[in-house]
Order: sequence, then C-alpha cells, then structure tokens
Amino acid sequence: MSLLPSFDAYTPREIAQRVQDVCLLKSRMRFLQLAMLGILAGAFIGLGALYYVIVVSDPALPHALQRVLGGVVFSLGLLLVVVAGAELFTGNNLIAMAWAEGKVTTREILWNWIVVCTANFVGAVGLAALVYWSGHAEQYAATYLKIAAAKGSLSLAEAFFRGVLCNVLVCMAVWMALAGRSVTDKFIAIVFPISAFVAAGFEHSIANMYLFQLAEMLKAGAGQPLEFSWLWRNLVPVIAGNLVGGSVLVALVYYVIYRRGA
Repeated sequence: MSLLPSFDAYTPREIAQRVQDVCLLKSRMRFLQLAMLGILAGAFIGLGALYYVIVVSDPALPHALQRVLGGVVFSLGLLLVVVAGAELFTGNNLIAMAWAEGKVTTREILWNWIVVCTANFVGAVGLAALVYWSGHAEQYAATYLKIAAAKGSLSLAEAFFRGVLCNVLVCMAVWMALAGRSVTDKFIAIVFPISAFVAAGFEHSIANMYLFQLAEMLKAGAGQPLEFSWLWRNLVPVIAGNLVGGSVLVALVYYVIYRRGA
C-alpha cells in the first residue's frame, strides 16, 4: 500500500459524501463565526465584481472577450471563499443535500441561510462603501450605473430564472472544487463555471448587493435621486432563483443520485 498522498480527484460519489460532511459542519457553526465568515464572503464576492467592472469598462475589448475575461476575473470572489474560507449563501444552498437525508433540520438550514445571506449583504455593502470612499469607483461610475440600470430593468421572471441558472453553475463550481486536492485543482474547477454564468449575464444575488449599492452611492455623490426598488424588483427574485438553482437543481438532484438510500 502506497504511503504517498493521492493527487487523483475525488469521485462524484466521494464528493457527495464530502458535501454532506461539510454541510453538517456549516449547519452547526456558532453564530459569531458564521456571521463573520458570511461578512467576509460578501466582501470577497464584491471584490470579484470590482475586478469584473474594470475589465468590462475597457471599450477596446470586443464584446465576447469582455464578457469571458470579465467572468474569469470575477472568479476571484469564489476562489477567495473556497480557498481562504468564508460562508456564501449561494454555495450554502448545497446544505439541502444533508437536509434531504435528515442530517440537518429545517430550522438549522433556514437559520444558516438567513444568517449567511444577511451577513453577505453586510459584507457586500461594506465593501461598496469602502470602494466609494476610496475614490476608486469614480472612473468606472458610468459602468456601475449601466450595470445597475440593466439589472434593474429585468422583469421578475427574468431575474428569477437568471438567478436559477447562475446558482446551478455556482454550486457546480463548489461541487467540483470539492473534487480537488490542491489549490490548482480548485482554481480550475471554479473558473469555468463562474466565467460561464458571468459571460451569459446570469444573476448572482450577492454580487448584485455590491453592484447596486455602489451604484446608489455614486448617484448620491452626483446629486441624483436614489432608487431602492432593486431590493424587491431584483434582489428578492434573484435570491429565490439562486435558492432553487442551488438547492433543488444541484443539491437535491445529487442527493437522489448518490445519497438516497445510501
């Protein structure tokens, strides 16, 4: 028997077991730890969005290259969450797998999602404030306002289904990252699904918290009237869509395939 560490990826069935083990730890985490890690995740995703805005603000780049390269750099957010450690609402939708198996109670899963989503909001808005006060966003103000206007113009159905598609890819990125044994493995697993959802224009609730809030701060600085209808016109349907995409179309599907009756 070899004593050397294995560098082979975990199999899908092994990933399912790892997801369940991680979900159990997440669902029983102390409040302060959970909240602080949630704040970090909100800020991390905001940093990915900041990086994305820099790329798509370059008019010299062709449209397709803008979208794909923007998606690649946006992956910074989930890489920070997975490698550095943080609690992200969209990724934590995978806890539904442990819930379906009866390992996590309804109260525990709802508590995790509410605390983490709220903490993500605090982290994303906090980063938006820091970026605004730093003066960095002024040179990209037109891009932030354009992005916010486009997202705010989506119908409720469009926002919901784009949220569903987004979190299918986000949770698949998290799922595949758990197949890896090294940071390089995780990087490769994360970049392609994340860049795909960004390039396609799907909706990530936590990224939107950062983008909308910074756009509102830029509008306030320019003396323009503020508009907070995005909280219910975009954020509510996108959160619902993210929840369905991650918990139903990824977590529960893989539960049926690998864990049901195991």
